Amino acid sequence: MTPLLAAAGPESGSAISTIATPTMWGLTIAAVIALLALDFVLTRKPHEVSMKEAAGWSAFYIALPLAFGGWIWSQYGQQTGVEYLTGYLVEKSLSVDNLFVFMLLLTAFAVPAALQQRVLLWGIIGALVLRGIFIALGAAFLANFAFAFLVFGAILLATGVKILRDQVKGTGHDVDVANMRSVKLIRRFMPVTEDYRGPRMSVVENGKRMLTPFAVVVVAVFATDIVFAVDSVPAVYGITGDPYLVFATNAFALLGLRALYFVLQGALSKLVHLGYGLAAILGFIGVKLVLHWAHGIWPGVPTVPTVWSLVVIVVILGVVTATSLYATRGRSGDAAESAHVAEPGAHQHR
Repeated sequence: MTPLLAAAGPESGSAISTIATPTMWGLTIAAVIALLALDFVLTRKPHEVSMKEAAGWSAFYIALPLAFGGWIWSQYGQQTGVEYLTGYLVEKSLSVDNLFVFMLLLTAFAVPAALQQRVLLWGIIGALVLRGIFIALGAAFLANFAFAFLVFGAILLATGVKILRDQVKGTGHDVDVANMRSVKLIRRFMPVTEDYRGPRMSVVENGKRMLTPFAVVVVAVFATDIVFAVDSVPAVYGITGDPYLVFATNAFALLGLRALYFVLQGALSKLVHLGYGLAAILGFIGVKLVLHWAHGIWPGVPTVPTVWSLVVIVVILGVVTATSLYATRGRSGDAAESAHVAEPGAHQHR
């Protein structure tokens, strides 16, 4: 492994290190950009996404990271391979929660079906950029402050408690578009057209530049990306201290979101217990980080091996999926059944 930063890693307790050389970083970033460019080409002409198209691309974006994980395992050993796969599973499960909010935003802004995948693509790009920034900041934080793991653990524990509280109250995915600060700010400084103009962000009408509802919903998605980045980056740093693996797991989890959205669009409403699972996962990783911090001070404090983290996360996801499907047996509908959109029909005054 290539030494990167002088700080305690989550497993080894020694200097943070990375498996990636500069060339490997460059190739990975280039591959991510190429896949995003391909998505832009595919969505260049707005169209409704068929289940066959969505399922095909979802299969590709699941097979690709799993194949990459197999290569990581074969090249760098079991420990690194398990860290990668566990981190990917955590990020993928958190990304499903992202899809709930994306779905509600698309509903609140009455985004035409033909434009939904382009909005999602912009949201994915925003999430990748933000998480890249957070990953770099997180690595620097871990490198320079011994209590960083305690801080990250506290963030995850607090987030887990919030998700659990919202799940119990039934408000876990409420969306109040009218009160979003990003939407208010846009409306204050720029006029917005009454209707969509395809995937265009702005148009000129009567000699005046105006934003379209498409631009407003993209900004709203970007705003939610910030919140998700605050949760997801500390979560995966609780699995591995390698910034490259953190970036790779985030990138692979996000790249497949556009297709996965259309595959799960009908099924998301049935995952009524997902919030409990995510709260448990974030709480578990938060405790894992706190234990690691304490172990650095008091060596007698036990730590949680990554392989057990993988087992715990798989069991939690399996249980909440099974209980959700049992609780919603015979139910049909969409995400609006398990969440609330505060401003329906929002396309009329954007």
